[in-house]
Amino acid sequence: MNLRGEPAHVGRHCGGRHLEVSREVVDFYADALDDHHPLQTEWAPPLLYHSECYRYLGEWYLKNLFGNLHAQQDWELFAPIPIGAKVQTRSTIIDRYAKRGRDYVVNETDVVGEDGRLLVRGRTHQSFLPPEKPTSGNVVDRETAAKKAPRPPFPTATGRDLAAVAKTVDQRRCWMFSGPGANYHTDAEEAKKLGFPTIVVQGMMTTCFVSQVMQDDFGLGWLAGGRMSVKLTNVVWVDDRLHAKARVREESREGTRTRVHCDVWVEKDDAEGTRVLIGEASALADP
Repeated sequence: MNLRGEPAHVGRHCGGRHLEVSREVVDFYADALDDHHPLQTEWAPPLLYHSECYRYLGEWYLKNLFGNLHAQQDWELFAPIPIGAKVQTRSTIIDRYAKRGRDYVVNETDVVGEDGRLLVRGRTHQSFLPPEKPTSGNVVDRETAAKKAPRPPFPTATGRDLAAVAKTVDQRRCWMFSGPGANYHTDAEEAKKLGFPTIVVQGMMTTCFVSQVMQDDFGLGWLAGGRMSVKLTNVVWVDDRLHAKARVREESREGTRTRVHCDVWVEKDDAEGTRVLIGEASALADP
């Protein structure tokens, strides 16, 4: 119960669903992301329900949607999701904070098996402009996005490079990933209403590209033990071409197994190699 009338408070249960992991849903994901790993004959892509938290926007989004952005995403993968399985999702607000003139709400969404086993956990940090900020014009465009202050050198890892993946994010891919309705991730006019000059590619998509890099290299060691914590550092626009990359930083023992830690990033295919995502991911080398 909330006595102060504020919907986005820590502890708020935002919703959940009972779902069947069908072959059709898996194939749609594979087509949308161009991710056709051999493991998907038996197991679902680990981020199949990447946007489940966004089904409950009214429960955790702040009222001022103008200029809102996906700032950070964390993923923990505990067990593979069998195709044909029945799962349950649940969405909860676990944190709320202010930082550098923006308000942040953190939504944690779990995917749980029919037997109660936790399969996947995602934490989404969404940032919002305070109510007193402007609500018209462009809050960010290509020029202002390109002028962001330089970040410290990244990556700092010096190990082997994992095989990269390259993607062009056209409007068809945006629609398949963020549709079917018109919103600022699928429709330019809707994007303009929220302060952007054209379609803003959903931040979750770049995390799925990183997941593909990790799964291609580690297989089940990613599906059953993978971790990712990344910051979304620049805007991806429709028709941008991206490269998702990873480099091994170190290995550590985890009981009788070995965890491989990587620096991960996604960059644009432009003159500057603009980084749109940076962070870390790890997987088990011997699951």
